[in-house]
Amino acid sequence: MARVPTKHGRDQALDWELSLKDKDKKMRPQASDKVSSSGKTRVTGEDRKRGSGPYDYARSYDAINSISSSFSSDDSLPDAASEKELGNEYFKQKKFKEAIDCYSRSIALSPTAVAFANRAMAYLKIKSYQEAENDCTEALNLDDRYIKAYSRRATARKELGKLKECLEDAEFAMRLEPHNQEIKKQYSEAKSLYEKNILQKASVALENTVQKFQKVGKSDAKVNGQGTHPVSVQEIQEGRTSDAKVNGHPIQPVSIATQSTEIAAAQDRSKQRNHVTRKQELQTSVQEIASRAASRAKIEAAKNITPPKSAYQFEVSWRGISGDPALQASLLKAVPPSELPQIFKNALTVPILVDIVKCVATFFGEEMDLAVSFLENLTKVSRFDVLMMCLTSTYRADLAKLWDEVFCNEAAPVEYVEILDKLRSKYCLK
Repeated sequence: MARVPTKHGRDQALDWELSLKDKDKKMRPQASDKVSSSGKTRVTGEDRKRGSGPYDYARSYDAINSISSSFSSDDSLPDAASEKELGNEYFKQKKFKEAIDCYSRSIALSPTAVAFANRAMAYLKIKSYQEAENDCTEALNLDDRYIKAYSRRATARKELGKLKECLEDAEFAMRLEPHNQEIKKQYSEAKSLYEKNILQKASVALENTVQKFQKVGKSDAKVNGQGTHPVSVQEIQEGRTSDAKVNGHPIQPVSIATQSTEIAAAQDRSKQRNHVTRKQELQTSVQEIASRAASRAKIEAAKNITPPKSAYQFEVSWRGISGDPALQASLLKAVPPSELPQIFKNALTVPILVDIVKCVATFFGEEMDLAVSFLENLTKVSRFDVLMMCLTSTYRADLAKLWDEVFCNEAAPVEYVEILDKLRSKYCLK
């Protein structure tokens, strides 16, 4: 409890305050004596000896106050937001290099997705497309749903000739804002360029293949597998037809007109058969080439799988190998299950979620500990409960079937039965 001051203590405090006021009154006349008629303070010799006096004190106070204000003033210190705004002003004036410098200082002070995306736009204006792509990637690492970063990176990648990646960025941007007309236009252009490029490559490859088989056909031209010997009319007239053969059979000495007609007809039939055979061989060869190319592409894709760092990267990789569940399983195995909440944040969609569960059920049956880890960490992704509420009847039926046939069947390890049963309820499959 606070101590209540006594009357004696109050009297002492009052006396002390009065004595201070008296001393102050006595000192004022002395200070006024040192002020000259011109209003300036006059310093006495005694003041100089002591190194004190009103003048010295005022000068010291001003210096201290100036230094203090120089450190405490917010205007004199660089600020990330003000640097960004200054960069925006330079950008409006089309001073793009100055804008880049301002954005760079803003990023150095406080890196944000907006600052990176703004600097990327300035880089696009001066045609530094690689730097623009890099800045957009940094922006998306900070905010993987920032639509301007996707759009600007699509522009940079188009100029760099990365048409597939350009289309992926434009497609994801349109998925985020499906009613944005500018994004729709960019997506249509990116898709048109990509498809045109694919057609050109396919046309060149097919043309080269046809030319190759045409050369082979000319060098190995045969009639029913045997070389043909052109028989002239003069040979037939001179009776030198004993060795003349068509399809391996000697030509009988008949009239010249009949023999010529038969030879011409045989040669026509031979040409037709050769044409059909070459066409079939060409089709078979093209199919084999396409099959081998697809196999090589899958092998290379499996080698180049890298763990995604964001929902966007995961979805692009996942859809890129959607035709090969084995490659999708490889992609999943490249992702530590505990990192799923950080990767997806609040960007996980129902179709991707169901696809992941299906892949886990198909390929992770022999690794139940890994399968359970994936199922558990998916429930920790932000907005998981909302996703479960949005499940369609088809998706819900698919998940229930997987739980019944794979996760909770008789072959499931006993130690995981209880965990999987709890997970079933979290996936709203009761």
